[in-house]
Amino acid sequence: MSGDDKEKKRLEEKLSKIKRRLLVFSGKGGVGKSTVSANLALALARKGMQVGLLDVDIHGPNLAMMLGVEGKRLASVGEDAIIPYPLTGNLKLVSMSFLLESPDKAIIWRGPLKMRVIQQFLADVQWGKLDWLIIDSPPGTGDEPLSVAQLVPATGAVIVTTPQEVSLLDSKKAVSFARILNLRIVGFIENMSGMKCPHCGEKIDLFGEGGGERAAKELGVPFLGRIPVDPRIVKSGDDGKPFILSEPDSDAAKAFEQIVEKIIGGQASTFEPLP
Repeated sequence: MSGDDKEKKRLEEKLSKIKRRLLVFSGKGGVGKSTVSANLALALARKGMQVGLLDVDIHGPNLAMMLGVEGKRLASVGEDAIIPYPLTGNLKLVSMSFLLESPDKAIIWRGPLKMRVIQQFLADVQWGKLDWLIIDSPPGTGDEPLSVAQLVPATGAVIVTTPQEVSLLDSKKAVSFARILNLRIVGFIENMSGMKCPHCGEKIDLFGEGGGERAAKELGVPFLGRIPVDPRIVKSGDDGKPFILSEPDSDAAKAFEQIVEKIIGGQASTFEPLP
């Protein structure tokens, strides 16, 4: 058996133990995609599910810092056996940041190298049996989401946008990308959607509101919900304290929980577990 055949077999064996795969991506940067990925994974884990969180943003991996484990290292148990970092008893993380000598070090790689490391994260990591694998992708429709779409069959896609027109335009491109690659679109999430004034409690539409829902309707894809702007989300990410755990009663944390309920509620038709 050739090396490529062995790698393909390992990949198939690992994926056979993962029931549902969810790619979180966006048409442009700066929409809070990593924040959404981290909090969705945490919300699923809080429901008692076995969850893996994979950061395939090779050039800008942020999840380790946002989850308070920057500087940690991945362990191995022999050849082709990488152990994901345990965040909780039922939530594991793999990120390029665990392999860097310094978080300030730039990674200057072309497409083939990036695809190779993503393949290793999938085939050589001992994920075990998972109910969900949440995959946080860099913005755009380039190498990383393309690699995931090609390597991982039956992947669902969540597209993160903001109410701004420029973000919505790029999100439509993300929908086109998903459809071309046969990714099942789970739905749109409109992030940074309005803000409650901390002084008077009135709602402020910093970037507008409802654009994500209108785009979802126009494109014929589900709309999963809105996440309001909350300065504590930024602080919790900088401090490495997951937001839905530190501020469980906030409107934003409740929005994450409601979005997860919608995703789980539609899983019978959207996600078919592997045999």
